Amino acid sequence: MNETTTIRVSKNTMEMLEKLRNKLKTRSLDETLRTLIIRQRKMLINQVFGLDKDRIKPFTEEDRGENRD
Repeated sequence: MNETTTIRVSKNTMEMLEKLRNKLKTRSLDETLRTLIIRQRKMLINQVFGLDKDRIKPFTEEDRGENRD
């Protein structure tokens, strides 16, 4: 069962959310807010863990740094 709650936002914020809902083609304001939260999380994760993205290459045998004789 989905529980709901009411949050108070200004009319300006409501208009912005409605415009964003139309732009994102989401079905509800709840879905719009969830989409924003998910996108924000992904962006933060990419900023923190994606620092060396495209600069890291797979390890090779030469990378081992040990004598295997």
